Amino acid sequence: MSCNYSKQISMDYQTTVSTNENSKKKQKKETRRVFNQKPTGAFIGASWLALFVGSIAYCIGLWNATMEFNEKGYYFTILLFSLFSVISVQKAVRDKLEGIEVTEIYYGISWFTTIISIALLIIGLWNAELTLSEKGFYGISFMLSIYSAIAVQKNIRDITYIDRNQDKDEEDLF
Repeated sequence: MSCNYSKQISMDYQTTVSTNENSKKKQKKETRRVFNQKPTGAFIGASWLALFVGSIAYCIGLWNATMEFNEKGYYFTILLFSLFSVISVQKAVRDKLEGIEVTEIYYGISWFTTIISIALLIIGLWNAELTLSEKGFYGISFMLSIYSAIAVQKNIRDITYIDRNQDKDEEDLF
């Protein structure tokens, strides 16, 4: 009699597991449907254009500035540092969204470096002997550059994610 009881428990467990697996597969397919729209070509083009316009304008402004080379190097380094930082933040946020493990230290450092890079630009411009219009130019071109870098990275991740899941869906059909 105890033997039949253990078989019954085992069968109930298998039924429960298979039911949970089916519901997980169903949830996974529903999740895929949410993220199935690629960014439009216009948005992709606008993002890349904004990145190039912002970064090139910032660099042209530095090239033509009458400041010392060390000051130019400072502002250029802040631009590069901030571009890397915001891309790193976007990647970490997206990885978390997709269920990819991201360590808290990496996530925190990414946000910290982004905030510090913006603060360093503000401090540098506040103390610079530039006209207010020059300070505004550097600030706006800087913000355009980092915002568009986030948009470009997002577009790349969206396209990669959708292409990867379309390949998986095609494999599931066969």
